[in-house]
This record gives sequence, structure tokens and C-alpha cells, in this order.
Amino acid sequence: MNQHFSFIVLTYNEEIHLPRLLSSIAGLDAQMFLLDSYSSDNTIAIAEKARATILQNKFENHPKQWDYALNNFDIKTPWIICLDADQIVTPELYQQLAAFKNEDHQQVDGIYFNRKNYFKGKWIKYGGYYPFYLLKMIRYGKGFSDLNENMDHRFVVRGNTVIWKNGHLIEENLKENNIRFWIDKHNRYSDLVAIEETERILGVREQTVKPRFWGSPDERTAWLKQLWWRLPRYIRPLLYYIYRVVFRLGILDGRTGMIFHFLQGFWFRLIVDIKIDEIIKQRKKLS
Repeated sequence: MNQHFSFIVLTYNEEIHLPRLLSSIAGLDAQMFLLDSYSSDNTIAIAEKARATILQNKFENHPKQWDYALNNFDIKTPWIICLDADQIVTPELYQQLAAFKNEDHQQVDGIYFNRKNYFKGKWIKYGGYYPFYLLKMIRYGKGFSDLNENMDHRFVVRGNTVIWKNGHLIEENLKENNIRFWIDKHNRYSDLVAIEETERILGVREQTVKPRFWGSPDERTAWLKQLWWRLPRYIRPLLYYIYRVVFRLGILDGRTGMIFHFLQGFWFRLIVDIKIDEIIKQRKKLS
């Protein structure tokens, strides 16, 4: 059994994705911990066949689900790799993990993986979507889930981090090939983001990660979020869409990519702004 790292995976009805992920990490001989949100398909059977340690917890949001996972599994290895079921470890990243030894990383508490995001079979290479670094490998006991985020989940470590630029995580949700699934999913996500931003407007929710433009990938994201919150609602979705398509060359992603940039960069952000106003108006009526 791998003495250096284990895997934690979140699932909900992932029979279409889980075998693909398990196949991509087969041979690393690492313990698999799986936190499921009461799947009704064959997810649990697939996980049991892979000899995963399984817990179930009702899903509220990603940050809370990851917090539950980090605090309820009996982790024995010094490192954990936290993955979503719709992600795949590429052969290049596999080789880096196969060669990984804890003793070679004593001064590091977190490792960023480079993600390739796919939409309807298309790699979204432009629009600010690549390279895109995710803190996915953390020293156990040194990292935690950022509960100050309602939807945009991330892990936080206080120590040093490094970025693995060459090995990639492939992220492709095959369920999103059905556009109704994508829209329904992001409509639910917009509820979470609207509540979060309203609470930030009211000063009852803070940022955990220190915003720094020249800092780590997550510190840079925190800085950009502060800029986003200062932009006027209803105008900022259009500005963001133009930024992605023109200045970050999203137009080069072709027709499928342009659909993605419109939906994720404009439509989703506009729905969030509308819901923020609805929440604020409702609060005023109740006050």
C-alpha cells in the first residue's frame, strides 16, 4: 500500500465517471476514501469493488462536503489527493505521482495540479481557462476546506506550495453533454453564489485566502474576486464575457467554446446578479 498519499473522492450518482477515474490511478496502490451524497445508481457498488472506504453525508455545498471528508476519514498517509469523480489523472501526472516521496517534499504543504477543462468534448483552452491551477494535493492536517466559500470550493494550506505545470487533471463532466443538465446544475449553483455575495455585501462573510495579485493561484483568484465584487451588477457579466472572448482569446475555442464562454461567463453571472437583487429586496421587505 502506498505510504505517501491517499485519495479522497466526492460522488453523487457517478457510475458514468468513477470507473474512468479509478482506471486513471490504478497501479498507484493508494488507499481510496469515497464520500458519497446518497447515490441511487451503481456508484457505491463500483467503489466497493475498488475496495474504497466509503462514508455517506447529505450534500449541502462542496466546501462543507470536503470539510466533512477531511475530518471523518481515518487518514494514515502524510498526503491526501482530493478529486472530483469527473476528473481523470493523465499519464504525465500519473508518473509524477508514481515517483512522489514524502521525504522529498518536507518543506511543502500543498501541490497545485494543472487542469484541462472540457465542455461537450471540447478542451476549453482559451478565455482564461488554461493554464488553471487547482490545489488538489495537501499535507494531511495542514490543509482545510475554505468554508467562507459557498460554492467555489478550494483547499487552504498555510505553508509553502508548489505548482506542477506539466502533469494534468482532465475535468470533463459527461452529464453536461445534455445542456439541460448543465443549465439546471448552474441554476442551483447560482443560488449558492447569490447568497454568498449578498452576505459579503452585508459584511457577514469574509475571505479566508489573502488577496494578492502576484501570490499563489488562489491568492490571485481572491484578488480578482475583490475586483469583481466592486464592479456594478448587470454590467460586470458583459465586461467579463468580453474579457474572456476578446482579451483572453476565447473566440479561438470555436463554436463549442463560445457557447461555453457565453453560458459560464455571461449567462451564469447575469442570473447571479438578478438573484442578488431578489434576495436584497426580500430582506428589505422582512426588515
